[in-house]
Order: sequence, then structure tokens, then C-alpha cells
Amino acid sequence: DWFYEEDGTLRIKVSQLTDWRREMLIAVHELVEVLLCKDEGITQEAVDQFDKAYEETRHPDTFDEPGDDPGAPYVKQHCIATGVERVLAAELGVNWKEYEEELEELP
Repeated sequence: DWFYEEDGTLRIKVSQLTDWRREMLIAVHELVEVLLCKDEGITQEAVDQFDKAYEETRHPDTFDEPGDDPGAPYVKQHCIATGVERVLAAELGVNWKEYEEELEELP
């Protein structure tokens, strides 16, 4: 997750995973996403509001990530961040399928 503190400090929160490279992939994804959102004027509040509503009404046939939903206000930014994340994963030798499986196991 990414969010701004009251003083404007950007925070990126990353879950602990089995490999530091996987943790950095999340961090890079979040950084790219927040930079692109900021550039387009998409606020943390808009992202949080969409994500919360998405999770509250989640159906079994919906996207795993709220940002993948075409209705997300940050779908473009999320998808670009995922693309960067995938390229970096390939360069770092991270198996994408195994990485996704670990992410799906997070609480």
C-alpha cells in the first residue's frame, strides 16, 4: 500500500515475503503507481474509497486486485506499475507465478 502522512510524507508499506526481491517488486509497483496517480491528480482518498467499496462488494468472479478493475480510477496507473513490476521480476529472476501465489497467501 501507499499513503501520505499528515505532513505529506509518502509511505509505502510492504509485507514481509520469503525473498527480498519480491518485497522490492511490491515497493517498486507501489512507487510507480503513486507517482502516476500524483501526476494525473488521482488522490489517495479516491484510491482508498474505490478499494474499500470494491472489497465490500467483492464477488467470486471479480479481479484479484481492485486496480485491475476497469472501473478503478487508477486502473491505467496500476496496470503500468504491474508492467514495470513484471519486467523487473524477469530481470531479477523472480518466478512470477510463484510470486503471485505467495501474495495470494497473505492475510
